[in-house]
Amino acid sequence: MTDYDKLISEKCKNLKPSGIRKFFDIAATMEGVISLGVGEPDFHTPWTVRQTAISTLEKGKTVYTANSGLMELRKTICGYIKRKIGVEYAPESQLIVTVGGSEGIDLGIRALIDPGDEVLIVEPCFVCYAPIVELTGGVAVPIETTAETGFKLTAEALKSKITDKTKLLILPFPNNPTGAVMTKTDLEPIAEVLRGTDIMVLSDEIYSELTYDGKHFSITQLDGMRERTLLVNGFSKAFAMTGWRLGYVAGPAPIIKQMLKIHQYAIMCAPTVSQYAAITAMTSCDGEVEKMVNEYNIRRRWLVNALNEIGLTCFDPKGAFYVFPSIKSTGLSSQEFCEQLLYKHNVAVVPGDAFGASGEGYIRISYAYSLKHLMEAVERISEFLNELKNR
Repeated sequence: MTDYDKLISEKCKNLKPSGIRKFFDIAATMEGVISLGVGEPDFHTPWTVRQTAISTLEKGKTVYTANSGLMELRKTICGYIKRKIGVEYAPESQLIVTVGGSEGIDLGIRALIDPGDEVLIVEPCFVCYAPIVELTGGVAVPIETTAETGFKLTAEALKSKITDKTKLLILPFPNNPTGAVMTKTDLEPIAEVLRGTDIMVLSDEIYSELTYDGKHFSITQLDGMRERTLLVNGFSKAFAMTGWRLGYVAGPAPIIKQMLKIHQYAIMCAPTVSQYAAITAMTSCDGEVEKMVNEYNIRRRWLVNALNEIGLTCFDPKGAFYVFPSIKSTGLSSQEFCEQLLYKHNVAVVPGDAFGASGEGYIRISYAYSLKHLMEAVERISEFLNELKNR
């Protein structure tokens, strides 16, 4: 009988399953659960985008595109970046269209990291960064942030983690799960630490359009930083296109060239229909995006206030569509809180430690759901908290 345990890669066996999916998968097997765990817009993809996809299919445009993506789309993306943040990229050599922002993150890490290289990861953060680093043989080095500092990276914290093995800093802002953002004032000291080093930055800006207190600012806008940054973004969050699986990476041509080789062998090209639809998204949907952002903002303000009122201290998020309330007052761990809330009151949220050790004592709640669902969920959470007090 085949011993599969001996065949499977040790690196793969040692990877932990996604903490985000665990509670979502359990909730899917239960009746009457309000699931606030997955970061997916509850809006439909704008109709004009869907129309373009339908037309593309009708015209039979279903063949492979160039490995880097349709040139028309690459030009559109470069134009969009310039319009939004004023940074210029060459569509011929400085941009790849990827299968979601997630592939862009994977390509960037694999193209840069050799075994033993250290990657600084600002935590709490999205769950994929450290596992990808580990699969390359790199060393993931967390930089913990706290509510007291607004879950922002500071120059002092960055300096304390840099060694002669540091090759990459992953900068995930606007942040999932905290909703924290980094302003120009916040980023300038970070850039100053990095200038004069050989450290690259992977700036994951997938939530760049979802900001509520001023316009998003990218580290690529600072002097000398475009040349040392891989800018990762995509269509999933801003345009409600999660299932279309489309993202992009912009960066220095020599690095993009190496990333393209991996992309060629692993993926070939991003979905063709999605690429045509994405052109419409970036050129015709500013109004639709604004409407979604306004609705998220209403939910954000209501949810933060409601959680604080029922006794869960909640950091005021300025971006993305998550809140990250503290549950430390309950005496439960993040895992215990989420398990009991799910099984006793049918509400699924994500434990904070799924996003790194510094997330312990918190839970992540997505407000990419209707106010009706959020209100019912908060009512159930309030009942759960009262039960804990009366034990």
